[in-house]
Amino acid sequence: MNLGIEGRTALVLGGTRGLGWACAQALANEGARVIINGRDTSQGERSAAALPGGHFVGGDIGQEQERRKLIDAVHAIASPDIVVTNAGGPPAAPFEETDAALWRQCYETNVLGPLEVVRAMLASMRQRQFGRIINITSFVVKELYPNMALSNSLRIGLTGAMGSLAREVAASGITVNGLLPGLMDTGALQRVIDDRSKRGGISEQEVREQMAAGIPMRRLGTAADFGAMCAFLASPHAAYITGQNICIDGGLARNSI
Repeated sequence: MNLGIEGRTALVLGGTRGLGWACAQALANEGARVIINGRDTSQGERSAAALPGGHFVGGDIGQEQERRKLIDAVHAIASPDIVVTNAGGPPAAPFEETDAALWRQCYETNVLGPLEVVRAMLASMRQRQFGRIINITSFVVKELYPNMALSNSLRIGLTGAMGSLAREVAASGITVNGLLPGLMDTGALQRVIDDRSKRGGISEQEVREQMAAGIPMRRLGTAADFGAMCAFLASPHAAYITGQNICIDGGLARNSI
């Protein structure tokens, strides 16, 4: 299927590794010009070089000054038709171990940062009467997970704000949807695995087996399972899909109906 996004410009936040990188690759494979963002400049430049016509714009979306520079640098390249928001998940920890400073830091990265970047891209989308905003969050939006109070709360907060935006911009040809990964075998999950291994006194392999056993498909997800849905939601074929949150989790979230 030709997705019809050839020549469109996409910005993928956190697009140098993991699920963001899977989305960047899928969009580039469909002919979109992709701008990827990340904090690691050397990794970002390598990843951008692997994409046809790829660009890298560095910066931490959790830092206000860096966000502003990032937005200016993106606009100097192009006004994106497609924005994929993605940020490193808040650390796994019991609620008692999360203090106010950590909450503020994670709020900046996982809620305010994506919202401010999207806000900066809306005017040009309205002018074109076309825009695709895709937010990579987590299956915890639909099914809360223990020892993840930060993620459970902040992912839902971003989802609520973006859900409101979806209704406000729909008549302008702009869609806003969420992609909810489950237990995907990426660097973000590795941090959860390491935490659980340390706290439980069990091996990494045992943690992985326990996680896989709780998934109906009996395996952890991979980045390859993820990118194609992002490219589809970015396409004209998904023009009548908005305000939705789609789980890519092997059936893990039981509250997905």
